[in-house]
Amino acid sequence: MKKTFLTILAAMTLLLSSCFSTGLGTTPTTNTTGSVLTNVLGSVLGSVLFGGMNFDQSGLLGSWNYNAPSAAFTTQQALTKAGGAATIASIASSLASNYSNIGINRSNTSFSFLEGNKFSAKVNGIPFSGTYTYNAQNGEIALKTATETIKGNVTKTEKGMGLMFDSTQMVNVLQKEGKVSNTAAVQAVSKLAKSANGARVGFELTK
Repeated sequence: MKKTFLTILAAMTLLLSSCFSTGLGTTPTTNTTGSVLTNVLGSVLGSVLFGGMNFDQSGLLGSWNYNAPSAAFTTQQALTKAGGAATIASIASSLASNYSNIGINRSNTSFSFLEGNKFSAKVNGIPFSGTYTYNAQNGEIALKTATETIKGNVTKTEKGMGLMFDSTQMVNVLQKEGKVSNTAAVQAVSKLAKSANGARVGFELTK
C-alpha cells in the first residue's frame, strides 16, 4: 500500500509541474489540472498488467467507450525499471496527441463484449466484430476477426478498463481494423509501445 501511494504521489507531482509549466494534458479534450490528474491516476492505478487488477468474465461484459489513452507495463519490475509513474504519464500524454491527430474520440471508438464470447467494436469509426477469448487470471485477451487475431491485455483502471497492446498488435488495431491513414501518427504510437521494455499502449474505456 505504501509503494502504491508513493507511485501515485509521484504522478501527481509530475503532472502538477507539467500542467503549470507547459499546459500539457493527457487527453486531447482536457485542459484543467484536476481532470488531467484524474486521467493520469487512472492509468497509474492500472499500470501493471500481470499481477494487477483484472476483471472476471462477467465484469468484462457490456459496452465500453473510449475515454482516454492508456499505458501499462507487463510487470511491476518493468514499470519500476522504466521510471514508474513518470513514464506512464509521459507515454499517456504523447498518446493523447497522436490519438487527436488520428481523430480517435468517444463517439467513434468503442468495444462491446457479449455473452457467448462475441464482440463488436469500432476504431476510428470503422466497425469490426468476431469472437474473443479471455483469461481472467492474467488479463490476456484475444480478439478474433475474419482476417486476424489481435492479442492484448485488460486491466482495471480507476474509471473503467484499460485495453492495451504491444507495438505490432496496436498497429494492426489502428491500420488493419481502424483503417487509419495517418501513417505518421500510427508509427508514433507504435514507437511509444517500443519506448521501454514491457510497455503496452491502448485505450482506457468506460461504460
